[in-house]
Amino acid sequence: MGLSFLTNLAKHTTIQHSKRYFTSKNSSISRIWTESKYCVSNNFNSRSVTNTPPCFSFLFLFRKSYSSSSSSSSKSQVGLLGWYLGALESRPIITKSISSAIIYAASDVTSQMITMSLSDSLDIIRTLRMAGFGLLILGTAQHFWFNFVGTVLPKRDIISTLKKLAMGQLVFGPVINSIFFSFNAALQGENGEEIIARLKRDLLPTMMNGLMYWPVCDFLTYKVIPVHLQPLANSAFAYAWTIYLTYVASSKKAIAV
Repeated sequence: MGLSFLTNLAKHTTIQHSKRYFTSKNSSISRIWTESKYCVSNNFNSRSVTNTPPCFSFLFLFRKSYSSSSSSSSKSQVGLLGWYLGALESRPIITKSISSAIIYAASDVTSQMITMSLSDSLDIIRTLRMAGFGLLILGTAQHFWFNFVGTVLPKRDIISTLKKLAMGQLVFGPVINSIFFSFNAALQGENGEEIIARLKRDLLPTMMNGLMYWPVCDFLTYKVIPVHLQPLANSAFAYAWTIYLTYVASSKKAIAV
């Protein structure tokens, strides 16, 4: 009778587990666990069984199989992109700041290599200035700006995207470029009058040249890229732009009038 009971119990448990699994994958684990706990406790309260119940063995094998498949899936997602997305979620501001610093440093090195002669060497201090701007200012500014724009205009239709683009060109662009020129000029030892003279000389031409580049980049960023990745996309587009920008920022002092 005991063997017959265990056989019937195993069949019943297997059928119930199969139904639960194919009905709902997400809810099957919790239902199987609850049903198996009931099965084990009910049987052991009424009888003393020395061997492991079939329902518990089935549960163990199923959980092991599910854990193995989940582990394999997780390992396949491990990589640089997965690591970056994880860091972006847990520490968004510092991750965006470091990303901007790396891109600005790479842009400045590229800019110097384009303009330098064979006898020249890289200006490491200049590169550190550019990286410092990305780390201390730009990354944080991008984080709050793109979150603000995404909150005010959450949709991604053409009209909303064009509004975001206009806001970037009229507000974010002039402000961040003014800070960029002022930051680098101050670190080069220029005083307030010289910084103002530099802004008068360089800011407007820079903004006008930006109209030939940034509207397309901003449109793609706002239209296609998720909000939490928009700072990275903006910095990536800024790589080519910053080659020009770092060159302008490192030009000679403007004559204060």
